[in-house]
Amino acid sequence: MSGSGPESDTFAGPIIRLEGVRKVYGDGDDQVQALRGITLELESGDFAAIMGPSGSGKSTLMHILGCLDVPTDGEYILAGTPVSELSSRQLARIRNRRVGFVFQTFNLLPRATILRNVELPLLYAGAGRAERKKKALEALEKVGLADRARAMPSQLSGGQRQRVAIARALVNKPSIILADEPTGNLDTKTGQDILALFGELHRNGHTVILVTHDSSIAGRARRVIRIVDGLIADGDGDAASPSP
Repeated sequence: MSGSGPESDTFAGPIIRLEGVRKVYGDGDDQVQALRGITLELESGDFAAIMGPSGSGKSTLMHILGCLDVPTDGEYILAGTPVSELSSRQLARIRNRRVGFVFQTFNLLPRATILRNVELPLLYAGAGRAERKKKALEALEKVGLADRARAMPSQLSGGQRQRVAIARALVNKPSIILADEPTGNLDTKTGQDILALFGELHRNGHTVILVTHDSSIAGRARRVIRIVDGLIADGDGDAASPSP
């Protein structure tokens, strides 16, 4: 794809559009409706927080936005292209190159150096050794950890490990950063430092989406999208009625 679409950096419309998205797990009496009809638009460069209590559907929504899962019904349109029309290879490319993921538990490989952890998305993308090292060091420089490139995750604090996870998310220069409870395992001060880093990423042009249950964290975003029982609440986005 070139010029427009989910792998392009030049798309002019809403980078994310969901239309009546539902997600159902299980069958029959065991069926659980995680999302019950989400309609939502996010512009390129937005800084949004998806906020809701445990079990509200916010993590399911994040997984759909990151192409880690697909809707049961409804449509997810990414940079003008319906995700349902993309092949598994195209979806894998989007996850690797256009979306950067940051998780609460860091998800670092414990037996690999910090540099190697950050290089992983580039390895999956087929980059050569020299290119991987150069870009990984640049990403670590952005989060202030280039001098710890040879360290192991166990040698770093929780805040430093989360910075490594952010560097890994940035290394392929994605347009969208998705962060699921990124300060959940950090103390208050370290958490504030990490949130400041997300603010800087937003100012540098990234679309940043934080998933959180904490109103103080959500307050750092420019837009708060509240999810309750699988629906958007408080009029944010275009809240839909539950589908029959």
